[in-house]
Amino acid sequence: MASLPPVKVGLLGLGTVGGGTITVLRRNAKLIASRAGRTIEVTVASARDLTKARDFDTSGIRLVADPFAVVDDPEVEIVVELIGGIKPARELVLRALANGKHVVTANKALIALHGNEIFEAAQKNGKVVAFEAAVAGGIPVIKVMREALAGNDVLWLAGIINGTCNFILTAMTEAGRDFGEVLAEAQKLGYAEADPSFDIDGIDAAHKLTILAALAFGIPLQFDKVFVEGIRNITREDVAYAERLGYRIKHLGIARQREQGIELRVHPTLVKAKQPLANVNGVMNAVMIQGDAAGQVLLSGRGAGAEPTASSVVADLVDVVRALTSDTEHRVPHLAFQPDAVEAQPILPMEDVETAYYLRLNVSDRPGVLADVTRILGDRGISIEALLQLEHKEEGPGTVPIVILTHRVREKAMNDAIHHIEALAAIQGRVVRIRLEALK
Repeated sequence: MASLPPVKVGLLGLGTVGGGTITVLRRNAKLIASRAGRTIEVTVASARDLTKARDFDTSGIRLVADPFAVVDDPEVEIVVELIGGIKPARELVLRALANGKHVVTANKALIALHGNEIFEAAQKNGKVVAFEAAVAGGIPVIKVMREALAGNDVLWLAGIINGTCNFILTAMTEAGRDFGEVLAEAQKLGYAEADPSFDIDGIDAAHKLTILAALAFGIPLQFDKVFVEGIRNITREDVAYAERLGYRIKHLGIARQREQGIELRVHPTLVKAKQPLANVNGVMNAVMIQGDAAGQVLLSGRGAGAEPTASSVVADLVDVVRALTSDTEHRVPHLAFQPDAVEAQPILPMEDVETAYYLRLNVSDRPGVLADVTRILGDRGISIEALLQLEHKEEGPGTVPIVILTHRVREKAMNDAIHHIEALAAIQGRVVRIRLEALK
């Protein structure tokens, strides 16, 4: 190790994760070198504001405003992309690969939307693109799926993969608070952005699910085929009713292998209160993977933050340094499967997905309404598992809420049932529908 020169790294972005990466590399330099086989040094970094005061040590690092100066630096062997977004990240990563540099990125949007192109360029140039930090922060889910579960046929996976949504739903569950109130608190605490739509509308989780599904099933990255639903419409009443029925509401990304194709979906989901995922709270993330040999594997930890995400970035750097001297034909494939084994499979439209459902209806308090509702469900082969008819509270005089849990049924049948239920004169407003998963 002593005879080999340090590996020089160029860093794109000196924000939260960039600072965490520098801090971890310096604090644990000797330990990291003993594991990687060589010293790893950040020699150049780009930032939009070079005069900004920073709470981490940048001494010895050349700071530049132009990120292309980093990817064009002939001494840099590995480029770490931490600026996020698509532009100019995509161009920077492709240029780095064309320049003969390996890439480490935490950019889930870039991988989900342009990963197929990026991995093809990496393969062509004999380089590695590592992206552990793109999914679930400090949880090593990519490594586990690519390596530890390489002998398994993955049947399904389900994950709490957005900390903002999990923080909001946890607070609504534990304190009986409204969505808007908790969102404002999340923004104040820095868990949610000023514009939180990327998180609460499910886009962030869908990017991560796209990556996990490709690793699990050997399919191309297909973000555009993920069904996405956020948590804006979850109310404290629904959270409370779910609790009464023995469930908790979590925002899950779910990918499942079916005979007809692959399910790719992100949405609020009722899960049994005793289920492990139901008890992952606050800003924590978790991914449950069902392998045919390993059974259920649960990975849980901090899904964001400076050092948890930096932990994954540095782990990727160690892997890339180890790969510098390895035969390109025998490296771990980017998406777990050898490139020529990745093949498209049908992605099921949401209407063909089967799941159970939680339904909440506000109905006029008069005889025969419940019979009409159950008849509509029964005519479509939808059987009821549980039913709550509650005293009216905020819904207004003469109106009562009814909560129904159904057994599994195709989404298409449920869509049709809800359409006909909402057409009944006794139904006030829209039917609230939340999907339910047993995770078996």
